[in-house]
Amino acid sequence: MAEFSLELNEDQLQIQKWVHDFAETRVRPAAHEWDEREETPWPLIEEAAQIGLYSLEFIANAFADPSGVLIPIVMEEMAWGDAGINLAIFGTVLGVAGIMANGTPEQIAEWLPRCFGTPEKIQIAAFGVSEPDAGSDVSSLRAKAVYDEAKDEWVLNGTKTWITNGGIADVHVLVLSVDPELGSRGQASFIVPPGTPGIRQGQKFKKMGIRASHTAEVILEDCRVPGSMLLGGKDKLDERLARVREGKKVRTQAAMATFESTRPAVGAQAVGIARAAYEYALDYAKERKQFGRAIIENQGIAFKLADMKTRIDASRLLVWRAAWMGRAGKTFENGEGSMSKLYAGETAVWVTEQAIQILGGYGYIREYPVERWHRDSKIYTIFEGTSEIQRLVIARAISGVHIP
Repeated sequence: MAEFSLELNEDQLQIQKWVHDFAETRVRPAAHEWDEREETPWPLIEEAAQIGLYSLEFIANAFADPSGVLIPIVMEEMAWGDAGINLAIFGTVLGVAGIMANGTPEQIAEWLPRCFGTPEKIQIAAFGVSEPDAGSDVSSLRAKAVYDEAKDEWVLNGTKTWITNGGIADVHVLVLSVDPELGSRGQASFIVPPGTPGIRQGQKFKKMGIRASHTAEVILEDCRVPGSMLLGGKDKLDERLARVREGKKVRTQAAMATFESTRPAVGAQAVGIARAAYEYALDYAKERKQFGRAIIENQGIAFKLADMKTRIDASRLLVWRAAWMGRAGKTFENGEGSMSKLYAGETAVWVTEQAIQILGGYGYIREYPVERWHRDSKIYTIFEGTSEIQRLVIARAISGVHIP
């Protein structure tokens, strides 16, 4: 029987150190500037590409890690550096995940390299599901794709919102309705290639946190893409829609197939933010003296830090379990993927708030990074499924009851 171990192997440890060094020396020193500027940090994306961190080869190898935990390790270290810059560098992976989850082998081979480009000519990708009236309720998508049989083209119309890299991406992967009467089961994913007429950026959002990550609307106005841009192909789509209309079961719909694969990685980012805040607060508590002694010598502070560390480690274990299950092909019978994202996201919000409390007034000003970490943390209870939606997924899984 194989020995159980949570110890990382030599390759994982080397990559962890390599990514941490980049996060420590390049990302974290630039975090305040790009947070203030609220702009995409292209120089850092270029640096990541030059060293091979932003590349298809690195992401493919990380996803291929047999244990499944290498992607969470990378995401935790990068978010420890800065969550916004991390999303600016790795937001492309969302588009990649959308192609991987729904594309044919030919589409995957053609489009994954084009999501990244080359170190000399960087490209980025975006993945879009949410709409102004369809956030958590992905069954209510109104953006449509209509097939023009005469030209073998799909005509795309509608507005996507809250899209990472939306409008500035070279490759957009968008989930659209092809049969509104079927709700979420009548949706499909499409690639919109670079330079396609009819797609443009709408409003760019000014956000509370993760400000170095570009978030905007994507507007489609009679945007025509070749039939080959339907991920999975039309024959497969027609077969799936026919099964739905006959009342038969089909595999997970387009948006959920992507979210299932990315939730542990999102949870890992939340762990990274929480860890950054905890480490900073711990160091501060050892050095800050009040009433003649370091504040960590007070139980009120020491116990707070103990709880912070415990919740961070528990979050990481949930993330690693979900990532391992996904890589091993295990079914999330109890919503384990949602558990990891739920607990890690809420832990990040709680830990960063405690860090502010430990620093007192210093924690509330921008000269110190904990207030930024707190602002960044909040999105992890909202995007890629709110905490409420994660609880709904878990509740349905453990009960077998369709809880509305």
